[in-house]
Amino acid sequence: MAQKNNSNKKDKGLELVYGVHPIVELLKAKRRTLVTIYTTKPVPKAWSLIEPLLTSNTQLQYVSRDVLTRLVMTSDHQSVVGLATPFVKRSKFFDPQKSPFLILLDSIHDPRNLGAILRSAYCTGVTGVIMCGNNSAPLQATALKSSAGLAEHLEIYETPTALGAIQELKRVNYALYLATLSGENATTIKYKKPLCLVIGNEATGIAKNLLSYGTQVRLAQRSSDISYNASVAAGILLFLMADQLKII
Repeated sequence: MAQKNNSNKKDKGLELVYGVHPIVELLKAKRRTLVTIYTTKPVPKAWSLIEPLLTSNTQLQYVSRDVLTRLVMTSDHQSVVGLATPFVKRSKFFDPQKSPFLILLDSIHDPRNLGAILRSAYCTGVTGVIMCGNNSAPLQATALKSSAGLAEHLEIYETPTALGAIQELKRVNYALYLATLSGENATTIKYKKPLCLVIGNEATGIAKNLLSYGTQVRLAQRSSDISYNASVAAGILLFLMADQLKII
């Protein structure tokens, strides 16, 4: 059994990743290094998905399930926790010719919503994600777990503000579609590439100063006093766009 793991938190620059699929996708993506992996003895059944992907660069340590729970502060780790080099985000803004299908997230607070949106983005063929660094959930272990690890394959750009990103998107001729409660019916719009879907905060939606920059779109619902969860709305809209434009 390994020694106490408090020292691992002192490893500068390393990030925790937990759950079978997040670790599998991290290893498949090969964008960063899994430095250490912690698991139990006997190993979990899903270890057979991880073991073939491990290299000599990864140190294996066996610990108790309780140690894993304390390490990531949740029992939702499936008996697998890793320490990895940081998630690498893009340093350059997107080129509409190379990245014609984007999603911009304006102040998504819940890391589980963030992860679910990133999962849908990957599944629908999104070629780039814009996250706002201010007032938003960070791309850390909880979000990665909620994305089933698929965030590891996405091109993600972080910007200080949504306004600055939207102005740059307009400058390079992206068509913007903003998810609201009072826009045009999302099922009847003729979408045009290159495009960017904008999803707003779970409680307040897209900031008012952004609404004039594109076409507002809405999803039909049974009454006006309810609304879809942000990640659900994002998934539906991304599917509608990707399907119509034959991206998927």
